[in-house]
Amino acid sequence: MKNLHVTLIIVFMLMGAVSHAQQQPLTAKAAHQWVKSGIWKNGLKISLHSTANELEFAKQYKANKAAWDKAIDFLRDRNLDLIAPGKYPIDGENVYASVTEASSKTFEQSAWESHKNYIDLQYVIRGKEKIAIAPVDSAAVTEPYDAAKDIIHYNFEGKFYTAAPNAFFLFFPGDAHRPNVKVNGYDTVKKLVIKIRVINLPD
Repeated sequence: MKNLHVTLIIVFMLMGAVSHAQQQPLTAKAAHQWVKSGIWKNGLKISLHSTANELEFAKQYKANKAAWDKAIDFLRDRNLDLIAPGKYPIDGENVYASVTEASSKTFEQSAWESHKNYIDLQYVIRGKEKIAIAPVDSAAVTEPYDAAKDIIHYNFEGKFYTAAPNAFFLFFPGDAHRPNVKVNGYDTVKKLVIKIRVINLPD
């Protein structure tokens, strides 16, 4: 009987420790280690671009793991070189994909944007394009939020990066981005965008 009591005490202590750990806020260091571990990749060979907000990624993945796993599986399992342009359902309104093959835009033809309800996973399948990124809290809004299109437009400066088939980008609601800008020598770009629903998390 004494051994049973000791066992129960140990079990309750472990349960308490696990519960306490789960309630601890996720840190940037822990998020970086998690991203670096690649556990979330499930065998995906494509890298995550270094511009991604790792802390926000870790939080959103933890809050909506099933949806993220489906998005990663789509990116991993489809023959993207052969996939036809169009829209692809993945998980109802929670996750869906769009494939385009179109002419790149000049800087003037492109636009700054961000989204409230969906996270963008953007991956250039074939070709190259430039994407500018900047935090929305430093942006001047030029067109207010359009709920039907889940988009806000801005006008400000940001840093440009080259998007190529070696890495995918993640854009969260706090990330303004200006994609689809032409890289010399690449007139047509084939691209995948996966939309993943945002989970509203407590501050």
